[in-house]
Amino acid sequence: MNKRFLMKAMLSLALALPLAAPVAAHAEDALARVKAAGSMKVGTETAFAPFDFIDEAGAHAGLNVDLFTEIGKEMGVEIDWVTLPWDGVLPGLEAGQFDMVAGPATITKARVERYRFLSPIAEATVALLKQAGDDSIQKPEDIAGKLVGAGKATAQLAQVQAYGETLPGGIETREYVGFNEAYADLAAGRIVAVANSLPNIAYVAQTQPDVFAVVKPAFGQPSYFGYIGTKKPEDQSLLDAVDAAIIKIKQDGRMTKLQEKWFGTTFETPNEVPEPKV
Repeated sequence: MNKRFLMKAMLSLALALPLAAPVAAHAEDALARVKAAGSMKVGTETAFAPFDFIDEAGAHAGLNVDLFTEIGKEMGVEIDWVTLPWDGVLPGLEAGQFDMVAGPATITKARVERYRFLSPIAEATVALLKQAGDDSIQKPEDIAGKLVGAGKATAQLAQVQAYGETLPGGIETREYVGFNEAYADLAAGRIVAVANSLPNIAYVAQTQPDVFAVVKPAFGQPSYFGYIGTKKPEDQSLLDAVDAAIIKIKQDGRMTKLQEKWFGTTFETPNEVPEPKV
C-alpha cells in the first residue's frame, strides 16, 4: 500500500509540474521584464483633458503624455500607450493588458483597497461645470431637481450622486462613456451641469470661456489624483521605480512646470498617498 501510494504521489507531482511552469513565468518581476523589453505599457483613456486627449492634429496629448515622457527618461524606457474607454481601463489592468494605469484616478477608499496608488500628481476635488451665462446655477446646491452629467464608473459620478441625495428633491444623473460627450450635451443644453474634478473643468472653462463656466465653490471632499497599479507582488518593483521617478520630478520642479502648462495653476500634493476621505 505504501509503495502504491508513493507511486501515485510521484505521478501527481509529475503531472502538476508542466502546469506550474507557466504560473512561474507569469509571475516574472515586472521591472526586470519592462527593462528587458525597453518599454512600459500604460493604459489610459483619451477623453479626460487636460490629462489625456486627442489634439487638433489628431495626436495623443496632455499632462500624462508629458509626465510619462519624463518618467520614461528617469527609468530608461519608452512608453507604449494603450487607450480605451475609462470603464474598460481598470478591468484591462487586472487582465494584464498593460503594466499600469495613467488615467489618473481619484484616490478613494474603495480603490485603495483593491489597487496600489502612486504619489499624487494633482488635486481631484469635484466641482461643477455649467453653461456660461446660466444664472440659474450660482452655487452647487442650485442643481437640486435637475439633470447633471458625469463619467460612467468614475469617482466624480459617485460623489455627485451622493451630494444630490443631500439636496431637496435630489438630482438626476446621466452617465457618459467619456467626459467630452458630457460637455457636448452641456453645451447643447441637454443637461445643466457636468460634475468633474476641478482641474479638468477649470481647463475646459479656460479654453472655452464663451461656452462654459465653473460653479464655485467645489462641492466634493478634498481628494487627489494618482496613477494606479496592481497589488501583485511581482508588480511592486516596477511601481516602486515609477513612484521614485514621480517624486524626483516633483522635487526638481518639473511637475510644477507641467501643472502650470496644463492647468494654468499648481497644486501642492503629498509624496505619500494620504488616507482617502471619499
